[in-house]
Amino acid sequence: MVREELAARLNDREYKNWLKAGRCLLILKEGLHPFVSHHTRDFHADLLNQSPLLRKPCETSLCKPKRNQLSSACRPCAEWQTVILRHRRGADATVNWDNCFPPSWRTDHWEVAKAFMPRGQGKVKGAEQCDASALLNLINHCDCFHFVDPKCVREVIHLRNELMHSCELRVKDEWMRHYQTSVRKLVRHLDQVPQMTTAGKQIEEMLSLDLSISVSGLDRMDSAALDGLERDSVCQMKTSAGLISQWEAELLQERLQELLHAADDDAKTQDTEQLRRLGGFLQANRDLGERFSAELQAINALEDRE
Repeated sequence: MVREELAARLNDREYKNWLKAGRCLLILKEGLHPFVSHHTRDFHADLLNQSPLLRKPCETSLCKPKRNQLSSACRPCAEWQTVILRHRRGADATVNWDNCFPPSWRTDHWEVAKAFMPRGQGKVKGAEQCDASALLNLINHCDCFHFVDPKCVREVIHLRNELMHSCELRVKDEWMRHYQTSVRKLVRHLDQVPQMTTAGKQIEEMLSLDLSISVSGLDRMDSAALDGLERDSVCQMKTSAGLISQWEAELLQERLQELLHAADDDAKTQDTEQLRRLGGFLQANRDLGERFSAELQAINALEDRE
């Protein structure tokens, strides 16, 4: 039954586009996180070397943001706050203080990095735990990445948001062509990073896959399915139903976590509606409903609370 339901979803070309584009983001994340970790660690060390005050520990251990505001901070934490604001790219960019634990700014480079990321990163301890959106936003908003073209980054962020906010979990071929071009441009821009070179090859392979499976048990490739989409090569590897199902689950899990966190923060009605529609999609597919039963219970609890 699981295989039949998965095969039915993969029979929808635009859903396959959505799934492949999402999988490319996960691959991109794997290529980005060593690069981001390295540069944020060096950035943190440079800040410490430049200021004796930043090297002093928090004076109270009670400096914590409330409702994304950090007020009445001790002198070292207040100086860290000033430095973080000084190094953001774009004066109107939001700094998410709620992501941070200020007493750890002196000792943990990642606590500093999280100020430049979207909300919801409070429990994240390193780049390897972040999604592509968090890493791309860090690169976009922190001037320690001044050597990276922000236009390339912002375009991928924009397309990522369109993808993950698609209520129907479907994108058209024309969108995929634009997405493919933008991701390739970013990968080429960072081709001096070894992990990004590897990620680029894996992204090309993913974009060339059809992801169709046969219910009879024989995995297959349909190279004609991507006619009209620009590509450098066609990957002729077979992809198992189990592997495709795993990719699908990872992508849906990321979207669920993002929407559930937004709902907990009393986010906009638009986020609540997207969560409701995603819950409906999971319930309509029995295999996904069983896999994400805990998340569906959380969605139902939120609806009961309204």
